[in-house]
Amino acid sequence: MAKVGIMIEGQEGLSWDRWRRICQDADRLGFASLRRSDHFVSLNGRPELDCIECWISLALAAEWTKTIEFGPMVSPMTFRPPALLARMAAAVDVLAGGRLILGVGAGWNEPEHTEFKIHFPTQRERFDMLEAGIQTIRDSWQKSNPKPARNPIPLLIGGKGAKRTLPLVAREASEWNLSRLDADLYRQLRDVLEHLCREVRRDPESIRHSVMTAFIVGRNRSELLERAALVSEVVDDLNGLSPEEVLENRKEAWFVGTPDEIAERMREFERLGIDLFMLQHFLLDDADALELLAKEVIPAIA
Repeated sequence: MAKVGIMIEGQEGLSWDRWRRICQDADRLGFASLRRSDHFVSLNGRPELDCIECWISLALAAEWTKTIEFGPMVSPMTFRPPALLARMAAAVDVLAGGRLILGVGAGWNEPEHTEFKIHFPTQRERFDMLEAGIQTIRDSWQKSNPKPARNPIPLLIGGKGAKRTLPLVAREASEWNLSRLDADLYRQLRDVLEHLCREVRRDPESIRHSVMTAFIVGRNRSELLERAALVSEVVDDLNGLSPEEVLENRKEAWFVGTPDEIAERMREFERLGIDLFMLQHFLLDDADALELLAKEVIPAIA
């Protein structure tokens, strides 16, 4: 049975008030997971937007929610020493009673590193840092106190690289995320990951498969066009498109349509092996969209 979670791009205007409301709504409405990105500044070229610090916001999520799983998607290993990241994650997991999932990555956004004077190694060096950092994180959880409520905390790793990423997923991850809604690509990578799991004598079924993409939902055509117009104002590569053009442009890459239409498309991906749909929620003040997903999409795929 596939589940639905909410993904927040925290660098695109997330304030403390918005985060508190989203945490409470996602928890109350029964979403399976709540994730947020870990960046320092807007990636849409709008540096004036709020971008609240990721790990402080996760500590607050531990207090503002009761049952939902939550975590970063993902924290780059370039931002913080792995032992420090391990201690922060352990503290948040204890506060949350064992509901943290720790997403880690190699880091990719060079301009962000340059702007904030953070060293940006080569791609090979960053993946070396990620692999070594995961081991340091696991060692830190054994050495320091308090220990995580779930020890070890489940790790989330995203990506599609067959050389470094997928072998690391096979060895270390509890969840693998693909940030692209593409059935053919997913089938190809799923088969590679299953082969890699068998090589390290791991059950492929022990890894949750998630996919991240955005959504535009509406009870009818009028609501869809209204939300499409709003989304075009906050997603950089949709600026200047009409609402009709936005819907046409994103109908394959995102989940777009009525709740029934979205649920049917989710079921198609569920049959391929997707366990969790992480939906990017770009309209941060649109609580009605979350209500609609929770009341009409989630039950339809349950």
